[in-house]
Amino acid sequence: MKLRSITCFIPSPLEDNSIEAAGAFAATARKAYESAGFIVQTVRLATSPFAGWFPRVESQNAMTLAHELEQAAKVNGFEYLSLGPALPEELHSFERIPELLAATQNVFFSGLMTTDGGGVSLPAVRLCAAIIHKAASLSPDGFTNLRFAALANVSAGTPFFPAAYHGGGKPAFALATEAADLAVQAFQAGASSLSEARDGFVESLQLHAGLLEETATALERDLGFCYGGIDFSPAPFPDDAISLGAAIEWLGSPALGLHGSLAAAAVLAEAIDRAQFRKAGFNGLMLPVLEDSRLAQRAAEGTLSIKDLLLYSAVCGAGLDTVPLPGDTSAGELAGILLDVAVLAQRLDKPLTARLMPVPGKSAGDRTNYQFSYFANSRVLPLHAGALTRSLAGDEVFYIHRRERH
Repeated sequence: MKLRSITCFIPSPLEDNSIEAAGAFAATARKAYESAGFIVQTVRLATSPFAGWFPRVESQNAMTLAHELEQAAKVNGFEYLSLGPALPEELHSFERIPELLAATQNVFFSGLMTTDGGGVSLPAVRLCAAIIHKAASLSPDGFTNLRFAALANVSAGTPFFPAAYHGGGKPAFALATEAADLAVQAFQAGASSLSEARDGFVESLQLHAGLLEETATALERDLGFCYGGIDFSPAPFPDDAISLGAAIEWLGSPALGLHGSLAAAAVLAEAIDRAQFRKAGFNGLMLPVLEDSRLAQRAAEGTLSIKDLLLYSAVCGAGLDTVPLPGDTSAGELAGILLDVAVLAQRLDKPLTARLMPVPGKSAGDRTNYQFSYFANSRVLPLHAGALTRSLAGDEVFYIHRRERH
């Protein structure tokens, strides 16, 4: 297991010395976790939603400011910076994101499609789709969309990017793990029953969480940054030894995407629920097609589809992540997918995201050819979608109440 990120949260990067103070904390935290035996892949910085503090200036000045903040974060030791989500109550904030993505290399953004109390903003859904559609053209391979996600029912304090943002108050930190290998190891161990396999995974999670929290408590006490918790969503790496898809298949699914996969995924996610530690963020299953060697393989074979991934999100997942789509996918077609994600999140009262990656010049079935150490290449997935019409294409915020048993 590795720490994917120590993520620091600050209200505004424009406040005096806020980035510098966060950088000093992150450097100390990184050393503390490395001394405790953990590999720390990145330290990251997330702010409150940019619409609340980003000045309404001309485009060129806005892009200059975004670039300056990116450089300030880098100087202070942060590999990546998230400026938070555009908000459905401030629709103008969505329109700035494509130009800000174009002006930066390591700055992440998101767009919140939902409101408190179960609301789904149809305008915000369409604006997120428009951002994805436009961002796909900012690089020849559509890679810019790695830095944008549409969010549904995602709370502040989530340490995984692009979903990370600060909800206000004191500076804080939370931990994101790369822990799919713990699931693989637990399920490879030759348990005699499903319950025994699950219990072994729970025990492993709690053991590692205890070590992480021991250091976190000391950092909070000594340095004053509030500890928000751990997101133990078992994020993968493109290697079968660190593959969530492989873990699901070790539980007994013949191949991810075939029947039985949903049951295995639910068992795995329920094990995370059973583990006792301070939770932040998703704490569900991350199934990023291009970041997991087994997912990439099954998607390339045609065994795993977008609808499968959305189905798994209903019982365990964190949404649709790094999904390669045909380059000619329209904004209207993207909006249909995003609306499904938003409604599912509200109906089930769970956080979901969508990070979709139309690949310019590619059609369904074409191989991807990314040169990125965190990606396993796959094939572009077919998309069964059309532009929304009638009531679903309206301009309202409509409400979906969580289903209750009677």
